[in-house]
Order: sequence, then structure tokens, then C-alpha cells
Amino acid sequence: MSANVRYMLKEQAYMLGLIVLISMIFVGQMMFGVEAYWPYMMVPEDVVAAWELALAGDIDFSAFLPILSCALLHGGFDHLLWNMLYLWIFGALAVELVGNKWMLITFVVTAICGSVFHVVMNAGSPISTLGASGAVMGFEGLYLGMAVRWSLPDPEIWPMDRPISPAQLAAFGILGLVMDYMGFLGGNLGVAYSAHLGGFVGGLVLGAFAVPMPRTAHRR
Repeated sequence: MSANVRYMLKEQAYMLGLIVLISMIFVGQMMFGVEAYWPYMMVPEDVVAAWELALAGDIDFSAFLPILSCALLHGGFDHLLWNMLYLWIFGALAVELVGNKWMLITFVVTAICGSVFHVVMNAGSPISTLGASGAVMGFEGLYLGMAVRWSLPDPEIWPMDRPISPAQLAAFGILGLVMDYMGFLGGNLGVAYSAHLGGFVGGLVLGAFAVPMPRTAHRR
């Protein structure tokens, strides 16, 4: 095993652990069927109903669990593969810049932001939602927020053989946002574009206002 791979396994242990966890959950989905994980998918109209009951004093915290748990589920192998690829690219950058704690905070916060915005925009929908796309877009937003705030170093993303400039990565994040916004306006029912947008904005706010300045960054 090369020194670079050993270093990557050590420094990115939490990020890799998250990817392995989500992948193992997907294996469980395939083994046990939709009946086993249906309660953990998010249905907007169910969340709205639970919120109305909570306002009336009847609080059931378990009814809100799918807001986060749906981010750990995926609808197919291609869905899982693409989400984990982009989660690795931008999640590993988050670890490199601000550490494991902020990486985990970003995943949880942006997954919730994505789910909440999806519920707000689709309050009466009975269609279940699943996938880590909101959190993935959250990491893209986080990186863009930091790139605007500070001058960031050229990151090295394993297994790419050369560093990628922050401007290229920021442009990639903006392109993803534009594509999601166009999809949102188009009303494609097969993709939860509103969750993508909510996650991106949540990550952007974290990057622009919350995370500490990376040691390798410079003030503009």
C-alpha cells in the first residue's frame, strides 16, 4: 500500500466511513425490500401532518426522523454511485479544509435543509423521497461559500493525478446549482430538485458564515 493511500485512509477515515455506512444501508435495502425501509423515507404530506400535530401539542419526534434518515437511503445502484462519487469529491475537500467535525455537521445540516425545503415546496405531496443528493449539494455550497470568503489552496482529490483549481470546483458547483434550478422550474417529478437547492443553500450559508478559516487558506 502506497504512502498516499495510507495517508488518505487515515485522514479521510470519517468520510470513507460515511460512504461505507450509506453503501451498507443500500445493501440492506436490496436484501430486505422496500417494506423494511419505507418508514425511513420522507413523505412531505406526512411531515406536514406531524408538524400540525406538534403545533397542537401532540409531538411525535419519530415522525420527523425521515427528514434525516431519507438521506441515508437510495433508490438504485446508479443513484447511490453518483451520490457517493460527488460526496467523496466535495466531502473529502471539506475534511481537508475544515476537518471531520465540520464535515459531519455539514452532512447533517444540509441533509435536513434539503428535506425541509422539499417539504415546504411540496407540502401536499404523497410521493416518498430518498437520497443523499441534498447533502451532496450542501458540500458543493459549502465549498463555494468558502471559496468566495477566502483564497483556498488547490485541492488534491484522490485518485486524480493533479490538483484542481478552486475556481474550477466553484464553477462546477455553480453549474450543478443552475442545472438543479432549471430542473426545479421544469417540474420533473422523478428528481427532488427542491431538496438539492435547499441543501446547496444550507451549505452556502455554512461556508460563508459559520465554518472557521482553514489553516491553508488566505484572506482575500
